[in-house]
Amino acid sequence: MTKTRVAVDVGGTFTDICIMDEETGAIRIEKTASTPDDPMRAIMNGIGQADVDLSGVSMFSHGTTVATNALITRNLPRAAMVCTEGFRDVVEIRRANKEDLWDTYKDVAKPYIPRRDRLTVRERVDAEGRVLEELDEAGARRVAQVLKKRGVASIAVCFMNSYVNADNEKRMRDILKEEMPDIPVSISAEIMPEIFEHERFSTTMANAVVSPVVVDYVSRLSDKLADGGYARELLLLHTGGGVMTPHAVRDFAARLAGSGIAAGAIASRFIGNLCGFPNSIGFDMGGTSTDVSVCYQGEPRITKDWYIEYGYPIRFPSIEVLTIGAGGGSLAWKDEGGSLRNGPQSAGADPGPACYKNGNEVATNTDANVVLGRLGTSLAGGQITLDPELAEAAVRRTVAEPFDMELHEAAEAITRVANANMANAVRLLSISRGYDPRDFALCAFGGAGALHGAHVARELSIPTVIVPPNPGVTSALGCLLVDIQHDFSDSFMSAASATDPAALEAAFARIEDDARSQLDREGVAPEDMLLQRSIEMMYQGQWRSLAVDAPSKITSIEELTDAFHEAHEREYNFARRDAPVSLFRVAVKATGIVPKAELPRVEATPNEPEPGQRRQVWFDGEAHDAAIFERDQLTAGAHFTGPAIVEQVDSTIVVPPGMRAEVDSYMNILIHTKG
Repeated sequence: MTKTRVAVDVGGTFTDICIMDEETGAIRIEKTASTPDDPMRAIMNGIGQADVDLSGVSMFSHGTTVATNALITRNLPRAAMVCTEGFRDVVEIRRANKEDLWDTYKDVAKPYIPRRDRLTVRERVDAEGRVLEELDEAGARRVAQVLKKRGVASIAVCFMNSYVNADNEKRMRDILKEEMPDIPVSISAEIMPEIFEHERFSTTMANAVVSPVVVDYVSRLSDKLADGGYARELLLLHTGGGVMTPHAVRDFAARLAGSGIAAGAIASRFIGNLCGFPNSIGFDMGGTSTDVSVCYQGEPRITKDWYIEYGYPIRFPSIEVLTIGAGGGSLAWKDEGGSLRNGPQSAGADPGPACYKNGNEVATNTDANVVLGRLGTSLAGGQITLDPELAEAAVRRTVAEPFDMELHEAAEAITRVANANMANAVRLLSISRGYDPRDFALCAFGGAGALHGAHVARELSIPTVIVPPNPGVTSALGCLLVDIQHDFSDSFMSAASATDPAALEAAFARIEDDARSQLDREGVAPEDMLLQRSIEMMYQGQWRSLAVDAPSKITSIEELTDAFHEAHEREYNFARRDAPVSLFRVAVKATGIVPKAELPRVEATPNEPEPGQRRQVWFDGEAHDAAIFERDQLTAGAHFTGPAIVEQVDSTIVVPPGMRAEVDSYMNILIHTKG
C-alpha cells in the first residue's frame, strides 16, 4: 500500500489539505470551506473530498487555530489561579503600560482569569530559593474545596520565586489533585521557570485557560482519525516551529496559540533554502490577514516577546511572525481625514468580497484585483465564481465616487494602499531588526500572496520573489516539514566572570535529562534525538537578554561572552566588550527527528511557453495585453516576461510589466523584479 503523509492548515476562509506520496514526493491538494464553529468538521470534509485512506497515512500533522481563537474570542471555560498571599493581582497590574500610551480611552483587556477566581494561600520562598514559610496546607485544602464547588475546568498555580524552588507549588498541585483528580493543573515552575513574575504568571494563566479547550479538540480529532483507520499519533504544530503529540499538549496547551501562523514561516524557510536563498522573507497573504516572517542564514528568528492580547505575554519560544489585517477580503474605506484606508476590517469568509455574490457591497482587495483583470472569474478550481459587475459596483461606490476617481484608478489605489501596508510590515521585521531587504528573497504564498508579492518586493527593492508550486496550501506543506520539538529551560543567574564551566555544564545536563525523558515518552528513539543548547546573557544592569548558542560541552566562559558581544552588535549595532556580562538562563531545544519525504526535482529545459489566452490587465494606470498561463502547463525551465498572469487552483500569480519569471527544477516560479 502506498504510504502518504497528510498535513492540514485551518485558515479563516479555507481549510487546506496537503497530501504527499512518500515514495515519489508528489503532492496533491484539497481546499474546503472552514467551519469556525468546529474546525474538525472542515478537516474531515477535506479528507473525504480528497479521498484519503487514513489507514495508509504514516503521518498526520495539523496546524490549528483553536487555542488562538479561544484566547481572541475569550470563549474559555472557567479557570482559577492560586497565588502566594498578597500577589493575586500580579497579572492585573502587569507592567503598568499600554499598547498606545497616548490613547486615554483604550484600556488593556482584563486578565483571562477574573479576580474572584484568583485565590491565595500563605507560603513564601525567597529569591535564593530558601523556604521562608511552608505552604499552609489547611488553607490550601480550603482553597481546593472552594474551587471544586465553583466547578472550575482548570487551575494555574503561581507562587513567588518558585522558579528557584518549586516545592510549595508542587505540594499545592498535589492537594488540588486530591480534591479534583480530573482537573488539569498548570504550575508556573514547570510552565515557565524564570524570573519576572508577571511573564511567568501570565504564561501559566494562558496555559491553564486554553488547556480544556485544546485537549478536548485534540482528543476528539485523534479519536475521529483513529475511527477512520489512522494508527499513528496526531502531531500538532506549535509556535516554536516543531510538532508535539497529544500527550505533550495536555501539559503545554498554550504552545498551540499561534500554531497556524508558524507553519507558513517553516515552509518559507524550507523553500528559500531549496532555491538557494538562505536569507528569505515569508509573505503569507490569505483572505483576512498577512503573516510576515524572516529567515536569516537558513534559520528563522525566534522570539519570546509575543502575545495574543497585549499585556498578557506567552513566553514560550516562538518563530517571530508579524500579522497585519491585510488580505483578499480587507475592506477599503475613507477615514475621518479623507484618506483612503485598507483593512484591518475584513469581509471574512461570509459574506466575503462583493464579487462572491453573498451580499457584501464594500470593495475589497479581491474586488479591486477583479476590476484590474488580475483575477479571473473563478477561485478554488471553480468552487467559487466571481461576478465582475458586482466588483465594479463595489469599487465605484466605495472609492471611485467618494474620491472622484476613474474606475481602474480607484481599483489600483486600493491595491497600492494594501501593498504599502504590507511593505511596512516587512520593514518592521527586516530593516528595524538590522536586515537589508535587498539581501533577501521574498517567498510569496497564501491565497493572495502571489497576487501582490511582486509589487511589495518592488517597493522594498527585493530582487527575487519565489512562488512555490502550491502557494495556497504552502502553510499546510510547512506542517509536513517539521520535527517533534520541545524547549526546556532553567534559570542560571551568575556573573560570567564568576561562573565555573563545570557548574554551567551540570545545569545543562539536568535539563537535557528532562528533555530526553520527554522525547522518550513520545516514542522517539535515542538515535533520533537532537539536543541544541543555548544560553541567555546580558550586560550587567540590563534586564533584557540575548540568546547565544552554547557548545555540547562547556569548556570556556570567554568563548560564550565573545559570542554574546557579536550577537549584541548584530542586534543593536553596538557592543560593549569591556563591560561585565551576566548569565541569565540556560535552555535546550530537544528535537525528535521525523523522517521527511523529499520534494520531487525535475530536469529544467529552457523554453518559452505559449500563453493559453490573453486578456486586458491594468498596471500603473494603463491597460496591457497580458499573457495568461495555466500553471500546470508550465514545465521546469520555462521563462517569460510580464505582463503575465499565471492561474492555478489555489492562487493567481501576477508578473508585472518588465519583470522576468522562470520555473526552477522544483517547479517554483522565480520572479526577478529588476527584469
